[in-house]
Amino acid sequence: MLKIAHHPIYNHPLKEGHRFPMEKYNLLPEQLLYEGTCKPENFFEPEIPNNKHFFTVHEPEYFFNLLNITLSQKEARRIGFPLSEVLIEREMVIADGTIKASEYALENGIAMNIAGGTHHAFSNKGEAFCMLNDQAIGAKYLQNKGLVDKVLIIDLDVHQGNGTAEIFQNDSSVFTFSMHGKSNYPFVKERSDLDIALENETKDQEYLSTLKEIVPQLIHQEKPDFIYYLCGVDVIATDKLGKLSLTLEGCKERDRFILQTCFDEKIPVMCSMGGGYSKDIKIIVEAHSNTFRLAQNIYF
Repeated sequence: MLKIAHHPIYNHPLKEGHRFPMEKYNLLPEQLLYEGTCKPENFFEPEIPNNKHFFTVHEPEYFFNLLNITLSQKEARRIGFPLSEVLIEREMVIADGTIKASEYALENGIAMNIAGGTHHAFSNKGEAFCMLNDQAIGAKYLQNKGLVDKVLIIDLDVHQGNGTAEIFQNDSSVFTFSMHGKSNYPFVKERSDLDIALENETKDQEYLSTLKEIVPQLIHQEKPDFIYYLCGVDVIATDKLGKLSLTLEGCKERDRFILQTCFDEKIPVMCSMGGGYSKDIKIIVEAHSNTFRLAQNIYF
């Protein structure tokens, strides 16, 4: 059964009138239930995990300053949200969703987190709406429990996974691959194990041919036991914060290729939804829904 992390706190309004489309966290499960892609039993509610899981990737001083809301004004401004206890609780619950979904993925081949993809969270700082790096935390959780050895992170959000790259820069047990917009945020990139920076207005054909050439080579080269897939839909042409030009169908084919490859190679995959900022919320929900539809069709 496909297991999906979702918690009401995901929908917490972070700031009145903020461009971050929080309503998608409500609308996405509603759509999946309405159309019959998912049933209530597909969803589980994560909780606040033990703090020890955060220390595997984040420096204690940063974590406790975040937890106690004692970050400097500059550090808080970099995150982009007004800090609050509820906001930090939300971030911790999202990380637990990815931890638990990682275990479900080992059982069922795949699992999802409706939120997550907080790849701009560094070991010692947060930025760009990200405070705790959920997939990095999940990867070290599985490794520290002895459940997996080699992890591959496939980050296809339109923005480079700079925090993830920094966290694992000296850790050969986690291979970081980011394919993103060359001129998108962050404007100063970190160095992933493999970065593919795409020019503005890159369309379906170029994007997909590049991806389909690289991913099989990476899997053959790295032989991962587990894959984290950050499947942001901010690669589509209507996205306000992206500069690529994929169609909805192109984005769907991207997801189909990644999930089908994981299925064929028998490598468990955990998916965090990542970004999506189109002006029309229907486009965001449809693009994300495609990922869940494909997971059900391919795996179950």
